[in-house]
Amino acid sequence: MKELFRSNDAVLLSFVDAILSDAGVTHQIADGYMSVVEGSLGVLPRRMLVADDEFAQACRLLKDADLSHVVKSD
Repeated sequence: MKELFRSNDAVLLSFVDAILSDAGVTHQIADGYMSVVEGSLGVLPRRMLVADDEFAQACRLLKDADLSHVVKSD
């Protein structure tokens, strides 16, 4: 799995989750439990992870949704 982006924005995470799910891209949101444990103070962002071989497709989907600015650059 490769990190696509990280965020504290629950709406953004949910929206991207829906986009990736609709396209059949294998993904998961990591650190959701830690975010809840820390009390939702926004200190620990959640990470959107996608399968390595589907990373390029996920990036294209976010670009098409005008969300390319959230993709993590290495």
